[in-house]
Amino acid sequence: MGGVLTALRWLPAGVGPAKPPAPLRARPPDAASGRGRPGRLRRCHVSDAAAGGAASGLHLGDAEPRSELRRQQKLAAALVLEAVNGRSAEERKMRPADPPVLPAPQKADANPEDSPGVLPQKPQRHFRRGPPNLQIRAPSKDSRDRRQDDTKQRDEMVGDARQEENTQRTVVSWRGAVIEPQPGTELPSRKAEAPPRPSSQAPRIQSQAAPPNERQRAVIDAFRHAWAGYRKFAWGHDELKPVSRSFSEWFGLGLTLIDALDTMWILGLKKEFEEARKWVSKKLRFQKDVDVNLFESTIRVLGGLLSAYHLSGDELFLRKAEDFGNRLMPAFQTPSKIPYSDVNIGTGAAHPPRWTSDSTVAEVTSIQLEFRELSRLTGRKKFQEAAEEVTRHVHSLSGKKDGLVPMFISTHSGLFTHMGVFTLGARADSYYEYLLKQWIQGGKKETQLLEDYLEAVEGIKKHLLRRSEPRKLTFVGELAHGRFSAKMDHLVCFLPGTLALGAHHGLPADHMELARALMDTCYQMNRQMETGLSPEIVHFNLYPQSDHKDVQVKPADRHNLLRPETVESLFYLHRLTGDPKYQDWGWELLQSFNAYTRVPSGGYSSISNVRDPLNPQPRDKMESFFLGETLKYLYLLFSDDPDLLSLDAYVFNTEAHPLPIWAPPRGA
Repeated sequence: MGGVLTALRWLPAGVGPAKPPAPLRARPPDAASGRGRPGRLRRCHVSDAAAGGAASGLHLGDAEPRSELRRQQKLAAALVLEAVNGRSAEERKMRPADPPVLPAPQKADANPEDSPGVLPQKPQRHFRRGPPNLQIRAPSKDSRDRRQDDTKQRDEMVGDARQEENTQRTVVSWRGAVIEPQPGTELPSRKAEAPPRPSSQAPRIQSQAAPPNERQRAVIDAFRHAWAGYRKFAWGHDELKPVSRSFSEWFGLGLTLIDALDTMWILGLKKEFEEARKWVSKKLRFQKDVDVNLFESTIRVLGGLLSAYHLSGDELFLRKAEDFGNRLMPAFQTPSKIPYSDVNIGTGAAHPPRWTSDSTVAEVTSIQLEFRELSRLTGRKKFQEAAEEVTRHVHSLSGKKDGLVPMFISTHSGLFTHMGVFTLGARADSYYEYLLKQWIQGGKKETQLLEDYLEAVEGIKKHLLRRSEPRKLTFVGELAHGRFSAKMDHLVCFLPGTLALGAHHGLPADHMELARALMDTCYQMNRQMETGLSPEIVHFNLYPQSDHKDVQVKPADRHNLLRPETVESLFYLHRLTGDPKYQDWGWELLQSFNAYTRVPSGGYSSISNVRDPLNPQPRDKMESFFLGETLKYLYLLFSDDPDLLSLDAYVFNTEAHPLPIWAPPRGA
């Protein structure tokens, strides 16, 4: 089997240089530091020796010939699929046809007639795969008011669109660049197909969930504190600046509010959810001359709207999602069909970022979950076809190293650029995540995705895994033109959870072993800091030295952006192993967030120095993903109910928005 399904081989024989490696080139300034997380783009710092380097050939070292490796991967994938399909057949005999669903939030104390309530919707007939029963219905209310409200909103949207379309004006992007609308540019089509007609099938609603436990109540308190700051000082804007009690705009689409919709539903915060829903209905308009990043807006806005639709059953969110999806489609109009990174949702003009002509591999390969689901719900194939064409193209490219991909790709030629640099951090991370999650989303039928994922995991083991000194922590480094760097982004801490998820769905057991080891490392990245919070980047000590810890931090890397990756993986590890230590570790992190990032007037702030508990230096920014991901994963981590967003029914996108797994047809 060529080592694909053999026992875990974390470290190649003879690993460990005899002398310290030569220092790598210093990292250039962050090209997109205005955003918190580039590469899921959010990962816009460039890894050591990655940017601006001359293209180099593929470095295979002592790897087996490519044709033989591919043969082994296909055989391994076939064996895994055989095992998974065999188990799935038995599970379908034993499990109910409809997976458990999340109950609606508790009703608020106020009279619901006085609030912008979420009204009941009949289940939708899905034109494509997937059970309508996964939609989770809101509390019952008269649907006549909703229909009248929907009609009014459609009329308002048409009127607003006509008014804006008749007004010529200069385009100002979120980066502050002035862009003139291109003459003759067609606006994105505003004519959407009619939504699916409601089914007469009655919705199935789970019995009332158990009340939140003490730790979950602490998460609810943290969310309410963060939301209070956003509501008071930044309502309807993208992000809260909690220290200055103001706001910042990126796309001007209420990112924090949309990112937090499903979190509020899951936490049972009905009053807050209804108020946010009213803003989406009355204020959220996409007909504006503004550039959005395709990746970031897909995972946050499109993903957030789709998830809110599935949890609440409210068609408002699906209509908004389809409108927004249509406006993103011009990004795919490139010679190679590899999408541009930026698109103007008002004019339809798409272009690369200002600092390069390339797109980031993680960006173009981490939009598929959302676009595929949008096609499944609307019956419009164009979304899925555009996204999956990218996946097939990247699958066929040369320039990989045992399944590992470079960080950049040309929108003109469709080829990888800046060859020879491989990382699981910024600009590449969620490529690997979405290989697995698309396979799960599609019912474990797409063998190509599984093959690429299995090959990549073996490539990680072979080229990027090392152990630190003195605690022998297993970590994932980087490779630049054959030279190993002991650098690891906090972003890489998504990997333990992804590996554990794959093992849960039938992949080799040694993936879970590696997940446990990397989870310990990510915990230590937090634990060994004086604030208990991980820095953005760490370097691991490879050589026994007195008075040296495993984790070293450079001054420029000491900031913490309230990122979710550690708690994300803690959620998966606890959910899939039942080990309570992962809950305890998450509790420590929540306490650290409260101690060093909580702002008294409302909100939480990223900090500049995790090494200084006396003066962590607030950066005056609360990223939308703190509400959309970090607190959501903490709440789920502290739950002991495996059916609360079951991992057999849902797959989370890279912004923690749960989307349903496409179930096989009944009787299959």
